[in-house]
Amino acid sequence: MLRYALRRLWQSFVTVFIVITLVFLLMRLLPVEGYFAESYDKLTPEQKEAILKSIGVLDPWYVQLRRFYSDLLHGDLGTSIVYRPKVPVREILAPKIPYSVAFGLSAIAISLVLGLGMGVWQARDKGRFWDKVWTGYIVFINAVPSAVYLLFIQLYVTQITKLPILFDRDRPISWILPIISMSLGGIAGYAMWMRRFMVDELNKDYIRLARAKGMSSTAIMIKHVLRNAFVPMAQYLPTSVLLTISGSIYIESLYSIPGMGGLLVDAIQRQDNPLVQTLVLIYSTLGILGLFLGDILMAIFDPRIKLERRGGSR
Repeated sequence: MLRYALRRLWQSFVTVFIVITLVFLLMRLLPVEGYFAESYDKLTPEQKEAILKSIGVLDPWYVQLRRFYSDLLHGDLGTSIVYRPKVPVREILAPKIPYSVAFGLSAIAISLVLGLGMGVWQARDKGRFWDKVWTGYIVFINAVPSAVYLLFIQLYVTQITKLPILFDRDRPISWILPIISMSLGGIAGYAMWMRRFMVDELNKDYIRLARAKGMSSTAIMIKHVLRNAFVPMAQYLPTSVLLTISGSIYIESLYSIPGMGGLLVDAIQRQDNPLVQTLVLIYSTLGILGLFLGDILMAIFDPRIKLERRGGSR
């Protein structure tokens, strides 16, 4: 187990390194206007060159990359150029992380409880009325672009329920719609996969044997089906949890939540390259970390999984 974990950790580290390097190099291919807080057109060519030279953009790419990793190892994430000129990126992120964490944890709790519960219910009542109803909900969430139904919720549900249309830190009632909006996709995803895995387990021979021995349906669902169906689910849980906690890009922008998700949209629109670079680094790291934790968690839940190379490692 330890050897497997260390090997997966090393693979994750290499993947993060490759992603960060590619993002860094791709950002250097963008127009240089993104490095200027002032109006680009009002500057003379000499002023433009002086500014680019002062921030090291005119250096060879390998020199810039080495400097970037050196600063990163020392905890320096760079300085904002346009969003908040000359303010360290770390200071910009500090007040925004708590909002994303608070909303993310609330949304993931709702998604897990309702999604897994819905999936179990569907598996038990396969083909019946409520299974068809929840399947329709899952199809709708996956088929319709999220921007459509989320905008519908903001415009029309607020009118029906009289809930605030935008987030207000001092009005907890304004937190309801953003949290619900963040949890809709998770509910559909968890329900769909839990139903699928449980139905697969219910069709296996050991379940028929358990029924033939007189075991009750409830005992079969709890002791065998639910436990075994959760094993493949465990692989995806860490990734979804980490990315939900880090903030929903569109929803935070839609409800004017001052979290990390909306910040990425603003940084891209303003072409603040250092800030975009840092946020992409954070999101990619969280995604890869989630995959690593998912593999470890699945191996813990199912000891039958072979972790060594000769045993058919993943």
